[in-house]
Amino acid sequence: MLRTHTCGELRLSNKEREVTLCGWVQKSRDLGGMTFIDMRDRYGITQLVFNMETNAGLCNKARKIGREYVICSTGIVNERSNKNLNIPTGEIEIEVKEFKVLNESEVPPFTIEEKTDGGEELRMKFRYLDLRRKPVKKNIILRYEMAREVRKYLDSKDFIEVETPALIKSTPEGARDFVVPSRLKAGEFYALPQSPQTFKQLLMISGFDKYFQLVKCFRDEDFRADRQPEFTQIDCEMSFVERNDILETFEGLAKHLFLEIKDFDYTDAFPRLLYSEAIEKYGTDKPDTRFEMLIQDITELAKGKGFKVFDSVEYIGGICVKGGAGYSRKELDTLTDFVRKPQIGAAGLIYVKLNNDGTVKSSVDKFFNEEELKKWASNMDGKNGDLLLVLAGERKKTLYALSKLRLEMGEKLKLIDKNTFAPLWIVDFPLLEWDDETHRYHAMHHPFTSAIMDDHHLFVTDPGKIRANAYDLVINGVEIGGGSIRIHDKQEQAEMFRLLGFSDEEAEKQFGFLMNAFKYGAPPHGGIAFGFDRWVALFGGSDSIRDYIAFPKNTAGRDVMIDTPSVLSDEQLRELSLKVVNK
Repeated sequence: MLRTHTCGELRLSNKEREVTLCGWVQKSRDLGGMTFIDMRDRYGITQLVFNMETNAGLCNKARKIGREYVICSTGIVNERSNKNLNIPTGEIEIEVKEFKVLNESEVPPFTIEEKTDGGEELRMKFRYLDLRRKPVKKNIILRYEMAREVRKYLDSKDFIEVETPALIKSTPEGARDFVVPSRLKAGEFYALPQSPQTFKQLLMISGFDKYFQLVKCFRDEDFRADRQPEFTQIDCEMSFVERNDILETFEGLAKHLFLEIKDFDYTDAFPRLLYSEAIEKYGTDKPDTRFEMLIQDITELAKGKGFKVFDSVEYIGGICVKGGAGYSRKELDTLTDFVRKPQIGAAGLIYVKLNNDGTVKSSVDKFFNEEELKKWASNMDGKNGDLLLVLAGERKKTLYALSKLRLEMGEKLKLIDKNTFAPLWIVDFPLLEWDDETHRYHAMHHPFTSAIMDDHHLFVTDPGKIRANAYDLVINGVEIGGGSIRIHDKQEQAEMFRLLGFSDEEAEKQFGFLMNAFKYGAPPHGGIAFGFDRWVALFGGSDSIRDYIAFPKNTAGRDVMIDTPSVLSDEQLRELSLKVVNK
């Protein structure tokens, strides 16, 4: 080894010991008779000192090196006279006796400090330099630590990690596939897996009753902060289980990670909330339960009073902002502009101020008297000094808008404790959702999700009301993962394909291998998949999963460091029997 110790290792207990360190130059300070260099590696920073009086030649040599030079230094560990207690090595320094440059460096395109002057695009172009910065390095180490603890917990529960193929068959359900052309079979294509769903079911049929893997998945979809074209799942499956077995096992995984990574010891069971209740009270199936301000339905109270905006809609609902009666007209106009944003989609905002003196002031005073508005307040748990914010429209869209308004108010009023985690399970999702464009049902999760046993009769009479034996883990308003008890019966799977609009021929073409496997004794089984990148970002306190991926794509799905996606040469296209057609 070129070094005897790392740059984060030495303490006063090592005083007077001769050591050799290797690393990068963080910064250099010339103080006349002495020169100080901060040397950095993955483990920390150690100060080197060069003395002009004791070794002028070595000191002059040190003064010529720049930031990010790779150096090797041998010297004696001394106690620092001017200690820096902000770093673990801040009580010592190395009096350098020997010193050499292992590699020079050009001036970096941005400062490699905790707070840098480089914009995101520039840092992504030079990601290998950005990874030298302490906060970025810390994120990648957090990712490793969480992966290690995931494996440790699942190993303790007798799960085995099994790799599944990365070149598979394209399927029509879910997001768009990334496809890979076959050179040897002209005109035929592989697809990259959106998840290992069918393979983990086949592993259950194979008798591997507890499977997991940390697996790369790929989806060709629009990008945002918590979405990348390639991402990592903690993918898991179990045989001979019911829903409660899955929830208890993987609630155990969550509690293990909370304890080992965040030092939070959860002893109580995570709350379980019906999907229907989550939508009714929070407007979303991934509610942030760190604060109250629940949505209340006032449709029956508000309709039929001659106010056309209300009388013509399906749903009227609102939230009560505690202590919000003092909001100014300007602040209310800002909230109105917020709910009218295209991505939220509300037509407007109705407000009711419950003044401290007991009077009521609203934007609909012409249509509703004080007594009627106080009934709204009673329904919404409004008291003097509070503010009611009301939206109206199509039920699903209005509840969604209210969910966004609720979160906005939670942020504005500082009701959300960033140091608190509120995990819960959402259960009993709809099995199917109707698509008006295609005029058919689509699987809300995927085509292999089983129905709640009590709802099986609805396959014939009312498929839209069938509840799925499915579940999601939500933490702080973020969907961390989801899964279901799977269909393991060939006849039930065929019925599901029929509801989704597959002909027998299409089902056989796409999933014949799975249907055929069901003939040979498929056990009852179920599982779950967690968004590993998302979970790491949540524990790291960031909204963007890019911060926790070593070499991520930007928001346009491009890797600006290696400049991809890129154009293939004509020769490569000919080998693949492909022709590029410009739109």
